[in-house]
Amino acid sequence: MNEKKIYFKNKKILIYGFGKSGIACFNFLKKKNICTIFDDNQKNIPAKFKKKLINIHKLSSVKFDFIVLSPGIDMKKCKISIFLKKNRSKIITELDIFTISYPNINKITITGTNGKSTTSKLLYEVLKKNKKDVRLTGNIGYPILMEKKIRYNTIFVIEASSYQLDYSKYFRSNYSIILNLNPDHLERHGSFKNYATAKFKIVKSQSNKDFTFIENENHFLNGLIKKNKIKSKIIKIDYLKNKKYFRQISNIYFNNSSNKKNLSFIFSIAKVLRLNMKTVINTANQFKGLDYRQQIIYKSKKLLIINDSKSTSFSSTVPLLESYQNIYWILGGLAKKGDKLIIKKKYNSNIRAYVYGKDRNFLIDSLPNQISYKSSTTLKEVMKNLNNNIKNDNTEKVILFSPCAASFDQFKNFEERGKFFNEIVRDMLKKIRI
Repeated sequence: MNEKKIYFKNKKILIYGFGKSGIACFNFLKKKNICTIFDDNQKNIPAKFKKKLINIHKLSSVKFDFIVLSPGIDMKKCKISIFLKKNRSKIITELDIFTISYPNINKITITGTNGKSTTSKLLYEVLKKNKKDVRLTGNIGYPILMEKKIRYNTIFVIEASSYQLDYSKYFRSNYSIILNLNPDHLERHGSFKNYATAKFKIVKSQSNKDFTFIENENHFLNGLIKKNKIKSKIIKIDYLKNKKYFRQISNIYFNNSSNKKNLSFIFSIAKVLRLNMKTVINTANQFKGLDYRQQIIYKSKKLLIINDSKSTSFSSTVPLLESYQNIYWILGGLAKKGDKLIIKKKYNSNIRAYVYGKDRNFLIDSLPNQISYKSSTTLKEVMKNLNNNIKNDNTEKVILFSPCAASFDQFKNFEERGKFFNEIVRDMLKKIRI
């Protein structure tokens, strides 16, 4: 199918997965097309959409032109897996619909394993401060098809997950940023190669007018670029080459290596877009980050407390462990199978680990011998033990809550886990002098 000939009018479209993105797709397409809905949990669908539901047994009798697949759907494990495999050529995503509907709109897409949301938010703020008409969408903010009053000069900052990119066919981004790549979501993709391939689609789909930004030291991505015929201009990021800008950064949020690297991507794309660098630096200095993502919730001369509840893997936490001294590290939850802690030996003596949760034994076994640890059942119990320990520690110290595991053993999501941690810290600070 040629992208130029694709249009959404008088088409029979099945929307599979009726969360936020599914509803946005339906509302966007319904006026000019015949839209049908299917969801594995049809009881949760709002009453006003019930008439558009299709029974699982009737799916094969309808010849759909397109099947819009929501990001959360795993084609291999869903209820209509066989049907989807037979109709794979018809599967598209919300990103495809947007690209076809707005082919000339500038899109900046940010993906990678860690730091996507934070970098997307910072870039959005930078563009906004530079007086651009900018929208923050994708895996952060509102679904992209909910955006209104789109103009020729509107810029879309899109946070894209591997799930969103995996089934996309026609999505093209003018500026593609891949922050980093580490093994993740292997239960869905099956292998790191498949996961990386999904991410790399944003590069392969670009034209010679587009730009790709990757980390200079990422050998895997560099290898993929050599193996594939890439049309876009490749810009390799080396944060050590941005010293003149970092000298002007006073925000402690950017003291660790991961946030410095992410900020380097912002500096590079700002140059390409010819933004005012003073405005970029001022925006970075005022940036407070996102809740529960390396969030600094307390700072004094003797104590820094960081809430990084979003962390679900070792790779997201290591840069923090390598950026501070005298760390009380709290980790726990449901660990990812095969996850490994890769950290330089010289940092091990700086760390004391407090481990909790269902997979605490796996997490403990992952720790190098030089890192001492205490095991607990719950996060509340951890904080009680930690509180007793830091009372006698008069040196400068960091309490780092970076779980390296999913929250679902004890919490609904990472937000609930992060909020719970903040509440405990608030009570703890009332009882001790720091």
